[in-house]
Amino acid sequence: MANVADAPKDSFRLSMLLYDTRYRSLTIQVFVFFLFMAGAAWLVDNTMRNLEALGKDFDFGFLWNRAGYDISQRLVDYTNDSTHGRAMLVGLLNTLLIALLGCMAATVIGVLVGVLRLSRNWIVGRLMTVYVEVFRNVPLLLWILLIYAVFSEATPAPNAFRPNPETGIADRSMFLDAIAVTNRYTALPNPVFSRELGWLDLGLFYVNMDVLAVIGAIIAGWFINRSVKARATRIQEATGERPATWWSSLLLLVGLPVAVLLALGFHLEFPELRGFNFVGGLNVSNSFMALWLALSLYTGAFIAEIVRGGILAVSRGQSEAAFALGLRPGRTMNLVILPQALRVIIPPLISQYLNLTKNSSLAIAVGYLDLRGTLGGITLNQTGRELECVLLMMLIYLAISLVISGVMNVYNLAVKLKER
Repeated sequence: MANVADAPKDSFRLSMLLYDTRYRSLTIQVFVFFLFMAGAAWLVDNTMRNLEALGKDFDFGFLWNRAGYDISQRLVDYTNDSTHGRAMLVGLLNTLLIALLGCMAATVIGVLVGVLRLSRNWIVGRLMTVYVEVFRNVPLLLWILLIYAVFSEATPAPNAFRPNPETGIADRSMFLDAIAVTNRYTALPNPVFSRELGWLDLGLFYVNMDVLAVIGAIIAGWFINRSVKARATRIQEATGERPATWWSSLLLLVGLPVAVLLALGFHLEFPELRGFNFVGGLNVSNSFMALWLALSLYTGAFIAEIVRGGILAVSRGQSEAAFALGLRPGRTMNLVILPQALRVIIPPLISQYLNLTKNSSLAIAVGYLDLRGTLGGITLNQTGRELECVLLMMLIYLAISLVISGVMNVYNLAVKLKER
């Protein structure tokens, strides 16, 4: 009887690329790829021909030309004699700052509101529902303009905080004697160091070594604490008894950064009214405050629904089992419900972080110069390099979004349900 392995095999024929299921999918993919590349090549060639007809070229040399405009809110040194590339860097840092602070505030608001919406207290639950429905169903731009109008029109001028010469009492008082909300800016305490480590020159900008030291202490404390907890887990699995780690966690996560701050002479410099303005503190523009509050409250409403949905996705039997073990509702939520709900919450939460970052481009409506206001606004109008500015801005937003998505996906893998 002939062996099956000895049966003759069909030789390869070109017709097999279409009719053989082993090659058909690959053939279609290669064909579509070539069509896409041909379309992209045609688009680039057509664009270059149109630019040539208009007497323009494709060049990023304008980034080294003098910008000639001022930016009030900035994290690095900048003057109107700086280049357009420097202005783009200032706008990029402003975008990253508002995105970071907005994501942090929106997460806190969303988690609190999402949990409170499930409260058995009827008033609390209904109030949270009103907040979510109102902020979700009004366009973000209107919230930005409304909050900016409140800051600009409903708050006093800085001189309202000056004591009256006759009575010695000011018309307005500072909140906690440290914060003053005015119609031009919000005066906040400024964190300073009496023993500075200096600045690190990175070429494009300088980095404060004191801030790096504090961030390094926080990161080092987190990693060491993670190792301590892993060791405690190994001991528990081997002996059945888990050593206490709360004191080491407190020392590493709180004590280490505080020790670094004290070593650097950290203190707060409070604002003082001198003349017509506050000095000595940190004056944050109303455009920044309005944008930050609007983005946080608007995105927080969506995150609240994500959190509520994630909690409801956890089986009721989990909370009932926790109650049977004697855990209180607060401990049950922190130790049982939320850890399991994270695997449902994290994927849509990534989308909200991306939306907040991209929605920050609405900052131009209130005069906050972010990446859209510098590179995609003033620089574009002054240089006439529409294609270069828009393309560069798209690539930067794409890179930011990919970084956020990548970091959150790593965290998602860490909290997902582990199965055998």
